[in-house]
Amino acid sequence: MSVSKDKSTGKWMVQWRVKDLQGKVIHKKKRGFKTKKEAQEWEVLQRIKVEDSSSMLFSLFIELYFQDMQHRVKKSTYKNKIHLVEKKVTPFFGHMKLNSITPKHIRDWQNLLTSYRDEKGNPYSQTYLKTINNQITAIFNYAVKYYDLKENPCHKAGGMGKKNADEMLFWVKEEFDKFIECIKDKPQSYTAFMLLYYTGIRSGELAALTRGDINLEKLTITINKSYQRIDKEDIITTPKTPKSNRVVTIPQKLADCLEDYFKLLYGLKDDDRIFPFTRHFLNHEMKRGCKLSGVKKIRVHDLRHSHASLLIEMGFSPLLIAERLGHEKIETTLNTYSHLYPNKQVEIADKLNNF
Repeated sequence: MSVSKDKSTGKWMVQWRVKDLQGKVIHKKKRGFKTKKEAQEWEVLQRIKVEDSSSMLFSLFIELYFQDMQHRVKKSTYKNKIHLVEKKVTPFFGHMKLNSITPKHIRDWQNLLTSYRDEKGNPYSQTYLKTINNQITAIFNYAVKYYDLKENPCHKAGGMGKKNADEMLFWVKEEFDKFIECIKDKPQSYTAFMLLYYTGIRSGELAALTRGDINLEKLTITINKSYQRIDKEDIITTPKTPKSNRVVTIPQKLADCLEDYFKLLYGLKDDDRIFPFTRHFLNHEMKRGCKLSGVKKIRVHDLRHSHASLLIEMGFSPLLIAERLGHEKIETTLNTYSHLYPNKQVEIADKLNNF
């Protein structure tokens, strides 16, 4: 490979020669680098990739990993991955060669993370530790598949954290009624939280809703997009998973609530967002409503759990709940809400006794 300046454009390029499957030498170029340094860095990374790729430094491998991931995942997912890896993974493994990282190193890293504390002085949650561990496992799986790493050290090291929290916070109907009564002074907040509780949609799906998504006559809401605020820019993407594309039915009282709210939105068009606010606004209103009503504090996302709990209590099947929530697999629903089902066992036994 060689680095030179393209006289026609004034930018830098990398040139190299490779042999095809028939042994014929092919001349290739990579153009468009703004600086010589960028071209040289790209050249170094390509040499490492072609040569003994598994012996590269972990920090260099991560650069290659994210170059690939950038084109394969959503922008929000990509940003979250980078933040997590840069803060929790690279500082420990960055100086090590990829093929020198052993299960013992992974165990030491896991033990270190379990001793960390967040900004409030609390240990990392079990679900957060699980998320980090899943990420590094995926990274080494990628190295095995594409960079000739012999095996994934995470497999022998074992896992860390738990998939589901020990205690899931949610509101029963009486608690939600107290909360919603205290935020009636703001129609925007009132309508948004009514929607979250009675549909179980995600906050990103709520923020992306347009007037055209809601059919008050058929009592349905079409979920086909999600909203993210990234780098001070509003981003509308597809929903979290393919199954998240769905049509959710709503009760008449929620339709009446939406109809009243639409009357306050002057000149509303079908493609206008009906809740043009950020997650920060929802969090603020959640705290305000909890303080005024005196109900226990939960997260905005916990309203999704509250809706699932309501449906379980009403006797709906896990399959129907999974479809309504947009879960990709019914196992997700069963694993997430399995602890809410045991109280039905006595009811089942009683019905069998009376049969």
